[in-house]
Amino acid sequence: MSQSHTAQNLSSAAAAARARLDAHVREIVKWHFDPATGCPFWLERAKQFDFNPLTDVNGYDDLARFGFFEDEWLRGGPVGRWVPKAYAGKPIYVFETGGSTGVPKSRINHEDFRIDYSNFSDTLPEDKFPLGSNWLMVGPSGPRRLRLAIEHLAQHRGGICFMVDLDPRWVIKLIKSGWTDHLQAYKDHVIDQAVTILGAGHDIKCLFTTPKLLEALALRLESMGTSIRKAGITGIFSGGTEFTPQWNRFAHEELLDGAYMTPTYGNTLMGLAASSPSGPHNNYKITYYAPQPRAVTNVVDLDDPTKTVEYGATGRVKLTTLTKEFFMPGFLERDEGEREAPCDLYPWDGVSGVRPYRALAATTTIGVY
Repeated sequence: MSQSHTAQNLSSAAAAARARLDAHVREIVKWHFDPATGCPFWLERAKQFDFNPLTDVNGYDDLARFGFFEDEWLRGGPVGRWVPKAYAGKPIYVFETGGSTGVPKSRINHEDFRIDYSNFSDTLPEDKFPLGSNWLMVGPSGPRRLRLAIEHLAQHRGGICFMVDLDPRWVIKLIKSGWTDHLQAYKDHVIDQAVTILGAGHDIKCLFTTPKLLEALALRLESMGTSIRKAGITGIFSGGTEFTPQWNRFAHEELLDGAYMTPTYGNTLMGLAASSPSGPHNNYKITYYAPQPRAVTNVVDLDDPTKTVEYGATGRVKLTTLTKEFFMPGFLERDEGEREAPCDLYPWDGVSGVRPYRALAATTTIGVY
């Protein structure tokens, strides 16, 4: 196919994706601002608006009328104000952010974590993440969404998920206190659990972990005369602020021993952004694409977040979450990166080079696991 036809097809796909997004925005806004289905927070807040969300929001661009979503709205309670009336009496989960910046942000969930990870499952190659395979999750546990989300992913794909215990808030305290010996001991404790499970004969083929823990696990296995691939792992998905192109190359060349790895970018508020193919062909560059239309990321100007930057330019990540359980328009993330063009797999804007937002990086503890 010629380049002109390829570009034309991508342009058509991007236009169709935008039309789906605009239709989804209309559906979600009507849901959250209908007194019969909406949540108390937005129904109360609507009384202060100088517009009517039910009639004046017709697409994604109209979400700018809501302004920016305030970080503090999710810190503290009552958490019930975020539960849509349509879910009254349903089982509700509450998931918290890492808690590295004071009182953690809380997000309610009914089915979102299952839906998000079922959708993400469709992006995983079956030869690397075989259906029916068992999983190991080496990452943050406790009140974080990952704990149940990874387990659901394994179950959705027909497998069983094994877990380790990891408390990032304790890690943050160790870092801030300068207790490096304790920090190393805790990391060893986490890796001990992972190695024990991998060696217990459970036929685990799939792994979720973070870059630092993946490196620690690979080095531990190497010291034992084996490797991640020889331990049975064929597919890994990983994510975190430490996932740079340099680390991606290092992992492929030194740690994975041929196991497949796909980078991801996500959090409690967004869900999970998959990445386009990365490897030697593009110098291990990692570009993430949000799971539209359920979540949208834009890269906005560092000085004027009402403006989207040009392709290739650096800006702050702005997140909008659009599900029936959670409506969050225009949240300025603690991350920055470069705006990337749509691709065949994901015909909407992406973001690469994700790293801590420069104005906040010095005041928060990052990369704790």
